[in-house]
Amino acid sequence: MSRLPLIGIPADRRLVGKHYFHMVGEKYIEAVAAGAGAVPVLVPALGPELDLSSLLNACDGLLLTGSASNVEPHHYGGPASKPGTLHDPNRDATTIPLIPRAVAAGLPVLAICRGFQEMNVAYGGTLHQRLHEVPGLFDHRDDESLPLDAQYAPAHEVLLEPGGLLRKIAGTDRLQVNSLHSQGVRELGADLVAEAHAPDGVIEAFRVADSPSFALGLQWHPEWQFAKNAFSRALFSAFGEASRQHASGAR
Repeated sequence: MSRLPLIGIPADRRLVGKHYFHMVGEKYIEAVAAGAGAVPVLVPALGPELDLSSLLNACDGLLLTGSASNVEPHHYGGPASKPGTLHDPNRDATTIPLIPRAVAAGLPVLAICRGFQEMNVAYGGTLHQRLHEVPGLFDHRDDESLPLDAQYAPAHEVLLEPGGLLRKIAGTDRLQVNSLHSQGVRELGADLVAEAHAPDGVIEAFRVADSPSFALGLQWHPEWQFAKNAFSRALFSAFGEASRQHASGAR
């Protein structure tokens, strides 16, 4: 009897009141459950305390989510962050070693926003910490004073690379995407291939070139109200199908 695939979602570690919690945004959980047709499994941000081999053996896919926190710059040789920047060293210690191992093990991987940045760093890439301060680049941040629907509304176009997986999924060469990030790719990591660019040249998506399975990173937020967006539905469907194939072959 077939079973639904299990997709691991590494959590943020956040201080709520006086206690720390390991948490994942509901929009990501819903996108995995309803969009990918899989069972979402929240993975605590335990860093080296987490047995990665056991986790990879149990899961059929991996989703790396967005977050308000940024990857600590010492992971990619960057300058110290501006005062007040939110970091999550426990998540860094969990995801950065996990990502390449998951890809090598053949697990489908979908990385979104912070997850996209983590994936680039995990493959040796570097980041711009404040895109809006780089001459020639747009301000990719959202306006947090606006309602959520306005913050997550389409903000700019991306051009999808010919022959790429995203173009195949989208069935077109351009998409309108939301934009809610201050950081972005400076140098692309080894073994990563750009899949989409913003009009200012910023890399908005990439894939792992020699991955044995689905392995994509997106800078925008396809999980937001995914059911209302044709591309987002197709993306999570493709991710779910890759995870089902892994589940059927791994058990």
